[in-house]
Amino acid sequence: MRQHDISAVPKEARPYQGEPAGVVTRFIANTIDAAVVGAVLAAGYLGWAGFLFLLDPRGFEFPAVSFLFSFTAATVVSVVYLSLTWWLAARTYGDHVMGLRVHGRHGRRLGPLRSLARAWFCVFFPIGLLWCVVSSKRRSVQDVALWTTVVYDWRPGPDDTDERDVTPPGGR
Repeated sequence: MRQHDISAVPKEARPYQGEPAGVVTRFIANTIDAAVVGAVLAAGYLGWAGFLFLLDPRGFEFPAVSFLFSFTAATVVSVVYLSLTWWLAARTYGDHVMGLRVHGRHGRRLGPLRSLARAWFCVFFPIGLLWCVVSSKRRSVQDVALWTTVVYDWRPGPDDTDERDVTPPGGR
């Protein structure tokens, strides 16, 4: 085996490296991320219940949680999880599992504001992902509005580009 044959990208995936990701791959990654958010919420609920149990073991009852509180907590956890992972690692856990990476303009990493805007947009308008089906460049509504792309990238480390793209959604 020659030195240049060694690569972090699997041989079968090399033709797709850097190509825009399709709707099925992105949907699976989003499903994995939803499971991560669900696990965080469940851990938070069980932690709160455990704390209440420690305070009053004899009178303990599992706490009732309203729909509004559950919805708000799920929204906040989702937006924080997505924005932090896209900003700091350019990928969520679901993206990592599916070999995806999110880029800003010119292949740069997303800055904190664009990551937050994209996370908010994805949480409140998830159906925008379906635009990938008709888009020639496989971009969702969120990608078009915020000038981002989601590409196949199996490299384990961060982007080659260390610069952060802090361009506002309206352009420069």
